[in-house]
Amino acid sequence: MKHIFVVDDEKNIRELISMYLKKEGYKVTIFSNGENVISEMNRLKPDLIVLDIMMEGIDGLDLCKEIRKNSEIPIIFVSARGEEFDRILGLELGADDYLSKPFSPRELVVRIKTILRRLNKTNINSNDIKVKDIVICTDRRVVNKDDNEIKFTTKEYELIEFFSKNINMPFTRETLINKVWGYDYIGDERAIDDLVKRLRKKLKDADSEVQITTVWGYGYRMDG
Repeated sequence: MKHIFVVDDEKNIRELISMYLKKEGYKVTIFSNGENVISEMNRLKPDLIVLDIMMEGIDGLDLCKEIRKNSEIPIIFVSARGEEFDRILGLELGADDYLSKPFSPRELVVRIKTILRRLNKTNINSNDIKVKDIVICTDRRVVNKDDNEIKFTTKEYELIEFFSKNINMPFTRETLINKVWGYDYIGDERAIDDLVKRLRKKLKDADSEVQITTVWGYGYRMDG
């Protein structure tokens, strides 16, 4: 049974999300603030976190930063603040998805299922893929450079693995959205731009030779 943390300071939102998730067979632990989330993560080992941005004390963005220091657990932000800045910042901090309040609980359930399905999907080809100076271990979903792991979030990993299997081939943003988020994704194609930006930064920070090239007026490709 998959275990999901729901962190939101609005009681009715917590209870509504919890009710829908329990109906789908998930185990749910709810939090009214972010104070004890990390310690409980270490103890309970959840599979995904639904995280509100606007909370008293530590807010969702700061909590996401702390979580990403040591964990790549999938995170879905939910927030009444629908400004584009919050959405982009949330994705840049490593969130896997973002929903603006009010939202359909059923849509949230679909997005959770999609993330967990992709995370748990067994890769048929478990051979390592080498691209320039990095190695993608598809069976373990790990990317290494000089035997040192480059930490990627779920979506970042899925995008770099897809690129690595299609070296030098350009793809439109729409195609990449479908490959990473799935055909049921409801959102802005600019999410791919945010994802590519994060990949480039992490590859650069790791001093990697791998380049993700912008194909102007079309999309992106990975050069090999």
